[in-house]
Amino acid sequence: MPSTNPASGPAAASGAATPVEATPTLPTVWPGDSYPLGATYDGAGTNFSLFSEIAEQVDLCLIDERGDESRIPLDEVDGYVWHAYLPNITPGQRYGFRVHGPFDPAAGHRCDPSKLLLDPYGKSFDGDFTWGQALFSYDLNAIEENGDTTITGTPPMIDSLGHTMTSVVINPFFDWAFDRAPMTPYHETVIYEAHVKGLTQTHPGIPEGLRGSYAALAHPVIIEHLKSLNVTALELMPVHQFMHDERLLDLGLRNYWGYNTFGFFAPHYQYASNRQAGGAVAEFKMMVRSLHEAGIEVILDVVYNHTAEGNHLGPTINFRGIDNSAYYRLLDEDPRLYKDYTGTGNSLNARHPHVLQLIMDSLRYWVTEMHVDGFRFDLAATLARELHDVDRLSAFFDLVQQDPIVSQVKLIAEPWDVGEGGYQVGNFPGLWTEWNGKYRDTVRDYWRGEPATLGEFASRLTGSSDLYEASSRRPSASINFVTAHDGFTLNDLVSYNEKHNEANGEDNRDGESHNRSWNCGVEGPTDDPEIVELRRRQMRNFWATLMVSQGTPMIAHGDELGRTQLGNNNAYCQDSELAWIDWSLVDKNADLLAFARKVTKLRKRHPVFRRRRFFDGEPIRSGDEVRDIAWLTPSGREMTHDDWNQAFDKCVGVFLNGEAITAPNARGERVVDDSFLLCFNAHKRDVEFVMPHDDYAREWTMELDTNHPAGDADLAVAAEGKITVPGNSVLILRKTA
Repeated sequence: MPSTNPASGPAAASGAATPVEATPTLPTVWPGDSYPLGATYDGAGTNFSLFSEIAEQVDLCLIDERGDESRIPLDEVDGYVWHAYLPNITPGQRYGFRVHGPFDPAAGHRCDPSKLLLDPYGKSFDGDFTWGQALFSYDLNAIEENGDTTITGTPPMIDSLGHTMTSVVINPFFDWAFDRAPMTPYHETVIYEAHVKGLTQTHPGIPEGLRGSYAALAHPVIIEHLKSLNVTALELMPVHQFMHDERLLDLGLRNYWGYNTFGFFAPHYQYASNRQAGGAVAEFKMMVRSLHEAGIEVILDVVYNHTAEGNHLGPTINFRGIDNSAYYRLLDEDPRLYKDYTGTGNSLNARHPHVLQLIMDSLRYWVTEMHVDGFRFDLAATLARELHDVDRLSAFFDLVQQDPIVSQVKLIAEPWDVGEGGYQVGNFPGLWTEWNGKYRDTVRDYWRGEPATLGEFASRLTGSSDLYEASSRRPSASINFVTAHDGFTLNDLVSYNEKHNEANGEDNRDGESHNRSWNCGVEGPTDDPEIVELRRRQMRNFWATLMVSQGTPMIAHGDELGRTQLGNNNAYCQDSELAWIDWSLVDKNADLLAFARKVTKLRKRHPVFRRRRFFDGEPIRSGDEVRDIAWLTPSGREMTHDDWNQAFDKCVGVFLNGEAITAPNARGERVVDDSFLLCFNAHKRDVEFVMPHDDYAREWTMELDTNHPAGDADLAVAAEGKITVPGNSVLILRKTA
């Protein structure tokens, strides 16, 4: 039966001698159901359920406004799911669980009923963590003195209530009105990767009370900015509920990026302008509805590979105390320790049926209840590890493939992790698209003038058929990007040769050291006008290359404004002006913004830059000399095998035949576009290009020139005529006769 716990609440949690007097009204308890998991409000009451295979007893803990607790034993258990239904428990109710069971780290078990545990299926959370002994199931002082061998026996049993967050019952009902998913085809998609706070925190057009929130993302000034860049999908960095590491807080820093999740069903409530318990859920839904009205999809960066509980020395906040050996990959030879394929201290056990269920339930929830349009899976190779090796036929991929909901949204893999054999670019199953790290590396190498890159540059420019065609995928399977949240911004990519991460408090040891960047002659800021102009031209070169490449382009937020992180390529802990977009750059770098808008519009208008099928090097009709694509030397003739093998050749022309698009449109109609000639010159010197003979075109008109600040061009040239392609620049010409 329900019981109150007089020795609970903030006073008891802090070790005070006098317990808080708690006299809450005892709720009615019915048996309830084992499904759905978590807390489910039906309009009359709430069903609570929790999986734990190792538990001997589970208490549901209801927390009142004073922070006091009523404990209700969950006497019903089916298939290791403990459950009860409580009439009259309504949205806004704070709760948690206490799990009684073995504490035997040597056997992989870490149950500790002194810890108020957060619901793995919690739809919302409230409060904050107070770092200290109360969050840990071992004596912190003993660890400092004797090392981690002391994590045995009985935990200190210090109550975490008052020091941890609480789960919150939400109201699931929402008026979606006429919301419809845009369902933009991949080949028409332009992704914009952004941070909720970083994108909106300093925008002068957003009211201060909304900045940094979901509501800010739905503000007309943000939506208009995205539409001006022809963005079709907003990919949000982690918005699942996450926590801030104690180490970072001690340094005056925060877990800004959010790759430290513990709540896979809850929008991070600190991103809500509505701070009422559960308010983040409705605000997130309103954001999605507004973006959908503008034709913009919402893709979530999700982190199902690890949790915020860290390694064996981490806190006990939910999974560890509920069923440690079920939720985590433990070392076979020493179950006290965790397998770590992510570099974060632990790895979720995606081999366990209930962990797989949690992941799939979470994905379905975000699609069906929150109306998101897709997911980008952080360190996705970890989810494919059945035993040790990455297995593209793992249970996780099987479940995604057969799921009628999840299989129909956009699925994007970060196709690597930090474990052995973790780099899996090109190896994911047919439904998936992938962050193409080889595209990023090759395009960076080409524009910094590395030798012997021309052949691979051509492969990346045309959709990376070497990676994706064999698995019957299309060019759109390649998510092309030059920059992302992880690494240099575009401005820093052309301004720094070395990382400068001193502000992170790790003596510049963190972050990638091999950035494939080129500072154009001076490290960091400079007033030299020639270097400043070269850097701006290089940024335009990257923009142009990205938007004429076959595949699905992804833009990193702020690159259209030339934002800088002052050489910090790992701003994961910088919740400050260093990582936020400086919107004053709209005026300072107006030319770059205009160029970005121009080149994204060019891509949108011309399907020849976003073909649904790979090039095959064949003419559209028998007898034609002109094929669907041709690679040209500066002299105007087609490239030969020897030309491709010139290690120091950094100049190439690409003919794209707009009449040779073989894939029809959605109505089965033939697609015909203009033909284009792309002239790339990564040499530092000017190169004279000869136009190809008139079988390709009788006349070409310049569409875009990266040698000019806004890309403007006004030039016509006849077949076999000559033009000068300046050093470090791209010319885009359109066939006009």
